[in-house]
Amino acid sequence: MIPVTSLKDRPVALFGLGGSGLATARALIAGGARVTAWDDSAASVAKAAEEGIPTGDLRALDWSDIAALVLAPGVPLTHPEPHWSVGLARGAGVEVIGDIELFCRERRLATRRPPLAAITGTNGKSTTTALLAHLMKVGGRDVQIGGNFGPAILGLEPPKPGRVYVIECSSYQVDLAPGLDPSVGILLNLSPDHIDRHGTMEHYAEVKERLVAGVEAGGTAVIGVDDDWSRAIADRAEAAGKHVVRLSVREKLDNGIWLDGGTLVVAEKGATVFTLPLAGIGSLRGAHNAQNAAAAFAAARALGLAPEVIAAGIRSFPGLAHRMEQVRTIGDVLFVNDSKATNADAAERALTSFDDIFWIAGGKPKEGGIVPLKPYFPRVRKAYLIGVAAEDFAATLGDAVLHEMSGTLDAAVASAARDAAASGLAHPVVLLSPACASFDQFRNFEVRGDAFRDLVNALPAG
Repeated sequence: MIPVTSLKDRPVALFGLGGSGLATARALIAGGARVTAWDDSAASVAKAAEEGIPTGDLRALDWSDIAALVLAPGVPLTHPEPHWSVGLARGAGVEVIGDIELFCRERRLATRRPPLAAITGTNGKSTTTALLAHLMKVGGRDVQIGGNFGPAILGLEPPKPGRVYVIECSSYQVDLAPGLDPSVGILLNLSPDHIDRHGTMEHYAEVKERLVAGVEAGGTAVIGVDDDWSRAIADRAEAAGKHVVRLSVREKLDNGIWLDGGTLVVAEKGATVFTLPLAGIGSLRGAHNAQNAAAAFAAARALGLAPEVIAAGIRSFPGLAHRMEQVRTIGDVLFVNDSKATNADAAERALTSFDDIFWIAGGKPKEGGIVPLKPYFPRVRKAYLIGVAAEDFAATLGDAVLHEMSGTLDAAVASAARDAAASGLAHPVVLLSPACASFDQFRNFEVRGDAFRDLVNALPAG
């Protein structure tokens, strides 16, 4: 735990008692803050109270005495409308912050400020976060990894000399961290997502930009420039005097890291200073993972690792569950769990990584469905549609892709495995890449991916 000492002896309101909220409450109490915690769920309040966390309805507080409202990232700050606790805080002139902000304040109070790498983007955050932490460990560093991926940030070990923090940040967390000032800030990419919580794409991008705009003096901003939003952010960061490392998997860069076929090229002033072939690294298959590798390379280098050490670490990266996870090969059929692909943009990355795909898709649909994926339909031999989105996806596929209404994941896995095995293709792939949220049939994408893995592992061996 990282005790939050910056609010010692001060009254603090906390709303949201899920995993990160409980970790934050513990950290505030350990640091001496006088906490009153609440949640709209009576069960969550009862659980916190059982643990000894002081609880009380925030509507009954004297807000004139409150130092801060600490809001869990899942609670609306601005859209579709501010949560009632936010309205009370703002009405009293009380700052509204989150756990990332509290961590940054503690980091600034440390005798020696520990390095902080903060990672955001619409897609690829978790893989990049895990890969960068892996590289730091390979390089012999003491690494703490968490945030939006892994443990809540205030549940990590406290700062000490030589310790490095690698933290994934969602847009919600960045929105609650006005003082976010990483040593290395990574913005991978931007595409429409979470617009219901940010109102417009412009606001969503503005929130994401804060992570790299806040990079501390002498730090590095690592920014993917393959979309217009991120390219403009890179330009503004550079104009503001930040040291910017640009990334591209689509075009050659004179300064930055770019993808040349299957090789990452590190370029400085038009000259190639290092190359890293990615062929044969199954955990980093596809152009999207090349971007993740480029970002982790740039960040690790900025944190002091030698290129040769980074390259060795990238080659040994085992990958992440639910993100292009190679579950099993039966005969010639590869089964891939990409349950984390909860929108079309994420599913595109999987569809571009394979040919001869037997595609399991569907769930609770996002805006636009799979219409943006039409250019990749020729890679799909057959689709197996599940969940609420099945009918809409079937209409989009039309006559372009052979498909069946599987309904459930178990039915889809059985049919796809049978069809792929009988296809006679050299390298058929059964791919779960749903392009949907999981919430119609599963609690989250992890549970969905675990179910897929269990179903695949239960299949007979050839």
